[in-house]
Amino acid sequence: MLGVAYAILFYIATLILAFGVAAKVRTYIRVPAPLKIPTTPAPKTRSGVFWRMFREVIFFESLFKSNKWIWLFGWTFHMSMWLVVMRHLRYFSQPVWGWVEFVQPFGTYAAFGMIVGLAGLWGRRFLVERIRYISNPSDHLILALLVGIVLSGAMMRFVIRTDIVAVKAYMLGLMRLQIGFLPSDPVLLAHLFLVAVLMIVFPFSKLIHAPGLFFSPSRYQIDNPREKRHVAHWAAELER
Repeated sequence: MLGVAYAILFYIATLILAFGVAAKVRTYIRVPAPLKIPTTPAPKTRSGVFWRMFREVIFFESLFKSNKWIWLFGWTFHMSMWLVVMRHLRYFSQPVWGWVEFVQPFGTYAAFGMIVGLAGLWGRRFLVERIRYISNPSDHLILALLVGIVLSGAMMRFVIRTDIVAVKAYMLGLMRLQIGFLPSDPVLLAHLFLVAVLMIVFPFSKLIHAPGLFFSPSRYQIDNPREKRHVAHWAAELER
């Protein structure tokens, strides 16, 4: 019964995540950019835009130039998170890919990097006056949700061990639409429940900035207003 309940929860969460993100991306694609507004100094070629986006996504370049302390906590959290996510792919693949096995030891201890990063990002919402002023309850709830996921995951790894073989079998079964046995470990159940909640709220929260970054005119536009006139699609139709 427990396995069935969590299977239904994860199937619903996956559908909401997939269709919710797809709907947001569709909106981003369809909304025109009426002005040429790249943040200067900006590249003047498409290859330059590619490398700018690469540095932004991997190194958080603009945040580094803006605030070194926020960059430190933000970059630490995001890079540690990616290591943890890649490590978790072992539960969804059989046999486990070689590069996932290579990441395994790094992803194990990256949980501490996530905790440090989240502590810094959450702390600034209390300690920095201007950030505290613009912080909404939803901002704190998202951070609390992430902290809960990381702490429960770290507990299973370093404090209260769970049957990871059974967990992997359960996850592989869900991918084949087969519901198997799910251990009734309270920490595991809390961890999986919080992950499902995160999947559900992701498309409707500020976390959607992950794909949204790629549709920001201030980042993806080429700085060529003198060489080429920028005309939005709806404006071009009016000129015809």
